[in-house]
Amino acid sequence: MASPSKARTALAGLRADLAGEVFAPQDRGYDEARAVFNAMIDRRPAVIAQCAHATDVVRAVRFARDLDLPIAVRGGGHSVAGSALGDGALVVDLRRMHEVTVDPAAEAVRIEGGATMSRLDRATQPYGLATTGGRASTTGIGGFVLGGGTGWLDRAFGLAVDNLLGVELVTADAERVHANADENPELFWALHGGGGNFGIATALTLELHELPVFSVALLMYRPRFGPEVIRTFRDIVLGGPDEAGGAVLYVTGPPEAFVPPELIGKLLCGLLLTYAGDEEGMRKLAEPLLALPHEVEVAGAMPYADVQCMLDFPAGLRNYWSAEYLTGLPDELVNAFCARADSMPVPTGSQQILFPQGGAIAAGPHAYPVPYRDAPWAAHPFGIWADPAEDERAIAWVRGVCADVRPWSTGDVYLNFIGDEGPERVRAGLGEGNTLRLEKVKRRYDPDNVFRFNHNIKPI
Repeated sequence: MASPSKARTALAGLRADLAGEVFAPQDRGYDEARAVFNAMIDRRPAVIAQCAHATDVVRAVRFARDLDLPIAVRGGGHSVAGSALGDGALVVDLRRMHEVTVDPAAEAVRIEGGATMSRLDRATQPYGLATTGGRASTTGIGGFVLGGGTGWLDRAFGLAVDNLLGVELVTADAERVHANADENPELFWALHGGGGNFGIATALTLELHELPVFSVALLMYRPRFGPEVIRTFRDIVLGGPDEAGGAVLYVTGPPEAFVPPELIGKLLCGLLLTYAGDEEGMRKLAEPLLALPHEVEVAGAMPYADVQCMLDFPAGLRNYWSAEYLTGLPDELVNAFCARADSMPVPTGSQQILFPQGGAIAAGPHAYPVPYRDAPWAAHPFGIWADPAEDERAIAWVRGVCADVRPWSTGDVYLNFIGDEGPERVRAGLGEGNTLRLEKVKRRYDPDNVFRFNHNIKPI
């Protein structure tokens, strides 16, 4: 631990050297700078460095190492576990680094580490190109991709890491390195699911795919039709093309113009069928779902970037999420899943979701540390609410959903979908066979575990 005089001198030097802005606890704007998406996270970093470019990141890391401070990295600040913050840590805040550069000829895009999903999708859409992104436009690209990356296009284009071409990284030694298939290949492998354990991603390059048109059907049903809706969607995905995806979910009826007033604030079963193709093809797939009695129907071709905003929630609410990856979706599981919806906190923003996998996810590279890719379905209870008095009930509901479906669990998990559930769940998210290899990469690039505010891989 550095002496107070050394810390003051170093902080003054950081303020002078950084092109971005620096916040310490006594500074005006500090509390705003440390606020993240999940209101349950209330941590007090020693310093927040809002970096303007990669050189700022290098300077910030050197500052932290000189004072023996651990480092947290903030991109979108969307992690439910609050990995963007650490008590007594230096936060490297990348939000000012958000440039997105599209190369349509190469069908590739370079994204700075602080860019959100919306910036990526809006930049690529004019070219009729896209890549697998998260299902909320405010999600940060860096944490999303390095953690694996699942979204509406994953059955068509694979997981986000399957589209990763290169990463520009600042390591714990404040060195700038580049990782791709040819340069630092072992580090590149580790970045395909190992998250922010190995350094700060100042930029990522991703492969793009042609997506001239995207179509969706958003349907809402009375809860009693839930089991039939899920079974119908299951059969559509099972027999449909890889371009088809989406989710079936229990939700609170949102205050939107397309929802009948009497259903706003009430429990509903929702279905989003996505299709990387035209409206005609989507409607043909959706016919069995449209034939079921439904209260809401919004269907047609829609810009992909607009679909990405459909499940957005504002920051500052309380969040608790978890997930189980499933061996299948038998009727017994469907019935158990639907029965649990009766205890879902309503009205809140909580969602009880089933995502289909398969397609390009299952066909993707099995060498990467993303063991959940072979599971055909994922259950994702997504707890979100405003009142702290609801904490116990909401957390119990999330855990109850997972307990109900656990008899059909593969044991694997996508770490971006969960909070801090302990080291065994981290191993489940990386794969038992991958963990030792990842620990060796961690030892090479971060032997002191400076980057520890994450789903942590400890160096060996």
